[in-house]
Amino acid sequence: MVDAQQVRFIIGVIGNVISFGLFAAPAKTFWRIFKKKSVEEFSYVPYVATVMNCMLWVFYGLPVVHKDSILVSTINGVGLVIELFYVGVYLLYCGHKKNARRNIVSFLALEVVAVAGIVLVTLFAIKNEFAKQTFVGVICDVFNIAMYGAPSLAIAKVVKTKSVEYMPFLLSLVCFVNAAIWTSYSLIYKIDIYVLASNGMGTLLALSQLIVYFMYYKSTPKEKKPSEVEISASGTDRV
Repeated sequence: MVDAQQVRFIIGVIGNVISFGLFAAPAKTFWRIFKKKSVEEFSYVPYVATVMNCMLWVFYGLPVVHKDSILVSTINGVGLVIELFYVGVYLLYCGHKKNARRNIVSFLALEVVAVAGIVLVTLFAIKNEFAKQTFVGVICDVFNIAMYGAPSLAIAKVVKTKSVEYMPFLLSLVCFVNAAIWTSYSLIYKIDIYVLASNGMGTLLALSQLIVYFMYYKSTPKEKKPSEVEISASGTDRV
């Protein structure tokens, strides 16, 4: 018979797979950026926020902070590498955005300093195991909620333009499934209040993004295919 601990492990493995999908979801966006050699109106905030989020959760899942949570560390280690790649591509093609490169580099430097400080305080200033989990867990929750909420920054633009062009559907969908799976993981065998809090909130945030997407999907202008553009142009010439 499969016990609760085994079920939790299985769900954690599924969570790793889905989280990988979450980290890979923006690949289509960055392929577009690569082809157009421009970041257009896409924001760097979700990716810079996720770098910080991954660094913190890698530390949280290590035995020095929280035992039996190594699956949290493994997927966030993979995610950290992927997000740094995205940020690198953004830095390469954001030349037209004033101060974008300087802001991104500054934020990344601050994140590294902040995480180093958190690690040092946890390892050398806090002796109690529960206190360590609370200190790191609360900080992780703040940035995890920021990661889930970052795509919501596009909601104002969607409502204003009545277009979901700059709100990637796949990212919001995978965020929703990912948050729901990790919420389930946190409730089985050993309740992990910090994984539960941020992923429970993430489920609601991602759901709100999906609702807005479906509200404005039909009103989004469709991009014309090259053949349609040629027909339109030739028709204009005859007028």
